[in-house]
Amino acid sequence: MRLAILYRGPKLAFSQITRNLSNDNVPKALRSLKSKSTRNNPQYYVDSCRVRTVGGNGGDGCVSFLSAWCKEHAGPDGGDGGHGGHVIFQATHSKKSLNHCNSVIQAKHGDKGTRKDCNGKNAQHIVVQVPLGTIIKDSTGCVVGDLEEEGTMFVAARGGAGGRGNKFFLTDTEQAPMVAEFGAIGETYQYTLEVRSMAHLGLIGFPNAGKSTLLRAITRARPTVAPYPFTTLRPHIGMVPYDDYEQVAIADLPGLIPGSHKNYGLGIQFLQHVERCRGLVFLLDGSAQPAEQYATLTRELALYSSALAARPRAVVVNKVDLPGGRGAFERMSKRGERVIGISAKTGANLEEFLRVVRSMYDADADANH
Repeated sequence: MRLAILYRGPKLAFSQITRNLSNDNVPKALRSLKSKSTRNNPQYYVDSCRVRTVGGNGGDGCVSFLSAWCKEHAGPDGGDGGHGGHVIFQATHSKKSLNHCNSVIQAKHGDKGTRKDCNGKNAQHIVVQVPLGTIIKDSTGCVVGDLEEEGTMFVAARGGAGGRGNKFFLTDTEQAPMVAEFGAIGETYQYTLEVRSMAHLGLIGFPNAGKSTLLRAITRARPTVAPYPFTTLRPHIGMVPYDDYEQVAIADLPGLIPGSHKNYGLGIQFLQHVERCRGLVFLLDGSAQPAEQYATLTRELALYSSALAARPRAVVVNKVDLPGGRGAFERMSKRGERVIGISAKTGANLEEFLRVVRSMYDADADANH
């Protein structure tokens, strides 16, 4: 009797399909389903930005008098002006970054009122979608909005009300009003938007530790790789897909140097990126004294924030394919803490690293639920 298997998922080799079907309890990273991106311009991750929101002005009211063929003085017929548009931030799960937010967000103005009691058109509101967990701070640094639920809105700038036409001012004693209102001016405010959580895990290490190379090896992200320090100046995000349809976001963060808590190098800006990661992966250069690097990294995090130093972590020694890398990895393994030895360039032992990444992701999900 022959058994036919109906499979409607991505195109895989038959051996990989049967392995996934028979090993459902062990999620496996699917790193070879899609080809690498060929786009030359890298997309940076923006987790903090300053914006200026400007509400639309209201339209002016109209001064007009109707003159019909059968009635020369038919009375005032000036219409009201339309209302200006609001600027609104809305939380949605479909957005992961703030790179689509412009520095100035201007809503449209309302139309003017016209004759024959025609009111001006109201302007459409500008709704800017932002990631879940976005924090909105005013110019003084106070938190004025926390968009942590799907669909939550924050009105950043209200549009001005439309002015009323001269027909509104018609009274028993004033039958021919020659007055109308100007439209109100829209509000203008400055805000700082911050994404509370930018990625599940963040890669932390010294410059040239191999963070960008590792992110290229396990995801489809394309950060710049070069043999000079501080190649990465802005975070890059890559997604690791698993065969149970879970995706883990990993951030390639700029390099950390001694004194970062004093704002040396990228300093506080770098550490703010680290704060928005739920777990930390310490990527150490196996060819350049990884033990000292690890001590420096942990000290800088502890001096900046004790809560940040207590985040879940994994210790990874890179470049074990080099002559001194294997020996450095063995010495780090004897310190009592679990250490993973990999080679981001050759792909050695990346499967174990991805299993550790998934275990950290599952532990964080269980803790939050």
